[in-house]
Amino acid sequence: MGFDTVTELPGQKITGEQLARLYQRYHFAQQFCKDKEVLEVACGGGMGLGYLAKVAKKVVGGDLDRNILKNPLEYYKERDNIEIREFDAQNLPYEDNGFDVVILFEAIYYLEKPEKLVSEARRVLKDKGVLLICTVNKDWADFNPSPYSTRYFSAPELYSLLIKKFSKVNLFGAFPVSKKGVKNKIISLIKRMAKAFNLVPKTMKGKETFKRIFLGKLITLSPEIEGGEIEYPPPVAITSTYLDHQHKVLFSVSYI
Repeated sequence: MGFDTVTELPGQKITGEQLARLYQRYHFAQQFCKDKEVLEVACGGGMGLGYLAKVAKKVVGGDLDRNILKNPLEYYKERDNIEIREFDAQNLPYEDNGFDVVILFEAIYYLEKPEKLVSEARRVLKDKGVLLICTVNKDWADFNPSPYSTRYFSAPELYSLLIKKFSKVNLFGAFPVSKKGVKNKIISLIKRMAKAFNLVPKTMKGKETFKRIFLGKLITLSPEIEGGEIEYPPPVAITSTYLDHQHKVLFSVSYI
């Protein structure tokens, strides 16, 4: 079993919240990418590369898993300002000072040595460059670890990792945990019971079935996100001092 079994890929069925989270990541990132050279590490199925390329000078997407890259390689083959490469996030095949923005979304927890990614990102970034990271918040009550994951970060831990190499780090929280309403309470209870009894599926295909049963109609994931009618709830600034139990997702923006 490879990373393609635990990665969101075009053609899969996902929930509305999954799509909203995916859109939020790239809409948030787009503001940093105008006329910039952008590198997305662990780009997965590449659904956000085209969205970034609408404003960026050039976007390079890479992943360690060759099977995952089949999707973006085929889909973006005619796009002049998008390049797809196979590489290891912890050993970037690029010279120093080559990019304005480095992005790592929902993948830091798969890295054996996340500090190497941070060092590599710092190395390949130009002066005034920015590293953007998005990751699930391990302090969210319904958090469930993914197969192949090595380490998840709290807000203070993520800040501590990044501030060693960057002069300024801002943290944000996204998708507030909702405790209101009977439906939300029931869904939360189901998730916790499934986790407690080790019933949560390990693959995206298994999770698709699980979600269809308990959450209803799902959405087919397109090769490229467009936004359109998807609501964008902007991430909100959070402190780096305390654990955050109020958000499902953490963002960080690190400046050289």
